[in-house]
Amino acid sequence: MVKKMKKLEVNILSNEEISQGIYSMTIHSPEMAGQARPGQFVSLYTKDPSRLLPRPISICGYDTGKGTIRLVFRVAGAGTAEFARLTAGMTISVVGPLGNGYDINELNEIAGDAPLTVVGGGIGIPPMLGLCKAYKDAYPSAKINAVLGYRSNDTFLDEEFKAYADVFYSSDDGSIGTHGNVIDCIKENAVESGVLCACGPMPMLRGLVGYAKVNSKKAFVSLEEKMACGIGACLACVTKTKEKDAHSQVNNARICKEGPVFDADVLDI
Repeated sequence: MVKKMKKLEVNILSNEEISQGIYSMTIHSPEMAGQARPGQFVSLYTKDPSRLLPRPISICGYDTGKGTIRLVFRVAGAGTAEFARLTAGMTISVVGPLGNGYDINELNEIAGDAPLTVVGGGIGIPPMLGLCKAYKDAYPSAKINAVLGYRSNDTFLDEEFKAYADVFYSSDDGSIGTHGNVIDCIKENAVESGVLCACGPMPMLRGLVGYAKVNSKKAFVSLEEKMACGIGACLACVTKTKEKDAHSQVNNARICKEGPVFDADVLDI
């Protein structure tokens, strides 16, 4: 049975554009902040009654002491354009935290003395920042590498990663870091890793899963997908898996429920 999630009307503490078309919103919800884990997401609802479905937004960070959650999103349509216009003092309807996040202790056990390497591409970068912070909070002496892929030198959040990780860049146009993709960057800089964690567009994730397999590295990937219900009821967001799913008895898993974070070994992508 699908667990019913409660929709909350929460206060917006801040909302600002941090790069072209990229916004950082901080909301106040001690209830959600107390439950959040890196890699999870929330569903945001617009105030337009003609748009019934919520928009899934990855959690960029959370502060249990302040009771806040930070969301970083790209304006991609009418719904996210509405979110971009919201200002401090307004409210927004939210359900969350949703999905399966990263297990920090498991990652540390797998990595051992080797670095945790996080790989983010585009709007898959924000949840990787939250993972870096949570990992460093739990294991202050651990080494973290962050490989960030951008279209150009119009970067975002990269300066914040530097508080937790050694940062390596790739860009599509070569204007910053390695001219190419994140795999090119990893190879060019000989980035070491005990375990890989990634979020970004599917071609990037396929490349990373292939790289991990060839190099005998353990990898966990967070999949991006359009969603409907966001709670596992509608089967609109599924990905192919190597084993049959107990819920549907076919070779798939619900990204919003079993994911968005998956052990790369179980996926068929």
